[in-house]
Amino acid sequence: MAEIIGVRFKSVGKIYYFSPDGAKIDAGEKVIVETSRGVECGEVVLANKKISDDELTAPLKNIIRIATKKDLDKIEQNKKNEIEAFKICEEKIAKHGLNMNLVDVECTFDNNKLLFYFTSENRVDFRELVKDLASVFRTRIELRQIGVRDEAKMLGGLGICGRPFCCKSFLGDFEPVSIKMAKDQSLSLNPAKISGTCGRLMCCLKYEQDGYEELIKGLPKIGAFVETPDGKGNVVDINKLTGKIRVKKSDTEAINTYTKENIKVIKDGASNVDNEDSNELKELEEK
Repeated sequence: MAEIIGVRFKSVGKIYYFSPDGAKIDAGEKVIVETSRGVECGEVVLANKKISDDELTAPLKNIIRIATKKDLDKIEQNKKNEIEAFKICEEKIAKHGLNMNLVDVECTFDNNKLLFYFTSENRVDFRELVKDLASVFRTRIELRQIGVRDEAKMLGGLGICGRPFCCKSFLGDFEPVSIKMAKDQSLSLNPAKISGTCGRLMCCLKYEQDGYEELIKGLPKIGAFVETPDGKGNVVDINKLTGKIRVKKSDTEAINTYTKENIKVIKDGASNVDNEDSNELKELEEK
């Protein structure tokens, strides 16, 4: 067993394990630690706890110290430096005529590096920009091109539900979201209705997917040709929550309701999404 604390470096980000080095540290406290990016200050989100060695993916690093008043003052100064660096970088981007959109700037705790996050539809040759920025800030410069999902997570905003973006509020990592989820949940396949502000499929499609996958086991598709106790017909509607299946009979045009136990599928149905919509929907799945 190993004693760990969980540290997060962004308000909604991945949790990293560190050794408290014998100290009792409560959630909400700030600690100074050594990371792959250098010395950083993070917030403790998991207080001291024991976990098995099997849960550790790498050797634990000790914390350097619990953040002091001086450390916290330095963080506040770094935030001011980030605002200034953002303005200067935008001016340099315009000067070099680069087709890129600056999203955010991060200054490492030890001021050893400035990271500039940007989006662009194409690859950008920013070598001259890096040289220009390095001459201004006299520190290591790193430019990172990010996707639209990451941009939404950094900037935040309100979704079509009227609530703050899930990725900004509580989602630590993005999970794969597919068109199949929208189909399984009988949602409109209109891209405008199932995509978020970032232009990709809404993350919330994932939330109820496990439940729907259980509900649709054994259910036919719309249009399936089935045999019922009253004869053969085609499935015209399915209520996935109740399991009720409406079938239009071939001989009388009457519509009756059955459960999956009362029907036998002769030929299953197919998706009625046309090629143009299908291509547009596939683009929504791309990160």
